[in-house]
Amino acid sequence: MQFSIQREALLKPLQQVVGVVERRQTLPVLANLLVKVGNGRLSLTGTDLEVEMVATTEAEKLVDGEITIPARKLFDIVRALPDGARIELKLNGDRVALNAGRSRFTLTTLPASEFPTVDEIELVEKVSLPEEALRDLMERTAFAMANQDVRYYLNGMLLDLQEHTLRCVATDGHRLAMKETELQSSVSTRRQIIIPRKGVNELIGLLETGDGQVELEFGRNHLRVHRGDVVFTSKLIDGRFPDYEAVIPLGADKTATLDREVLRGALQRAAILSNEKYRGVRLELSPGKLRIVAHNPEQEEAVEEVEADTHVSDLAVGFNVGYLLDALAALRGDQARLSLRDAQSSCLVQEHDNEHARHVIMPLRL
Repeated sequence: MQFSIQREALLKPLQQVVGVVERRQTLPVLANLLVKVGNGRLSLTGTDLEVEMVATTEAEKLVDGEITIPARKLFDIVRALPDGARIELKLNGDRVALNAGRSRFTLTTLPASEFPTVDEIELVEKVSLPEEALRDLMERTAFAMANQDVRYYLNGMLLDLQEHTLRCVATDGHRLAMKETELQSSVSTRRQIIIPRKGVNELIGLLETGDGQVELEFGRNHLRVHRGDVVFTSKLIDGRFPDYEAVIPLGADKTATLDREVLRGALQRAAILSNEKYRGVRLELSPGKLRIVAHNPEQEEAVEEVEADTHVSDLAVGFNVGYLLDALAALRGDQARLSLRDAQSSCLVQEHDNEHARHVIMPLRL
């Protein structure tokens, strides 16, 4: 195996796949990238047995073959080389020689036959949508995923595909984030899959803003995303996601519309004196204003008053201030709308004029 390539042409695909590789591995070969030359292209593959990323690129002086090379070392070497350097990589026995100008490196390898790759997925549905739209969906919901929850199905993101709509939903049991987008083509059957947390984070890192398209292939046990010269594949979490639509408070007719940045600033200041463990603040609604009150065990108190477009009178509910701030950070636009049903209800946080993004926060008893 052999190839020649400009540093920058190799660095980008390396950056895309190296993040998948975990620093601590149970199998030595999982610390390596599968480097393959064939069909006139160079491909790089990284995996942790849950997520796989394959990036292909053009190169010169190609000699077909495949081998696995330590991922982090290869990436660090290429990154450290000067701009514009021409890299020559050649397999000699069980070592690879990497030459660039006056720099010479010899790296150990492991056989490509030991490298685990994802088999062809059993395709059940395929959809295409703008890359920027998918990134926006995932970025604005990922923060609500659980982290190492015993309810393993919460440690990921639900992709809910139905008719003309794709929804991304995440919840940790205390708050929920949902965002949807319209699809250009319809699907005949509703599909729900759960992508694990690492797969979500790697996919968000891969996606960029722009006018490109991505193709999603829904399999029975995998999701595969085609984006240009990169193919992302993730195993799915085998579990049943909660009925998230039942969590969205119906009849939440007590609303307040506020300046989003003014509200964020007030919550951030009140949070300073909130209880460090529960981080609770009490929202008190009255005509024309929202009052935010925080206490802590040292008997300290913070009170903030914010102008609000509301006619609600004498309604007070407690919430985790961090969850409120996360929801507001995920909104776009200048105005935020808070909707409540009563003093025990969840809070629905939305953009003032957008029903496609919803954030639900469970109440605290203060």
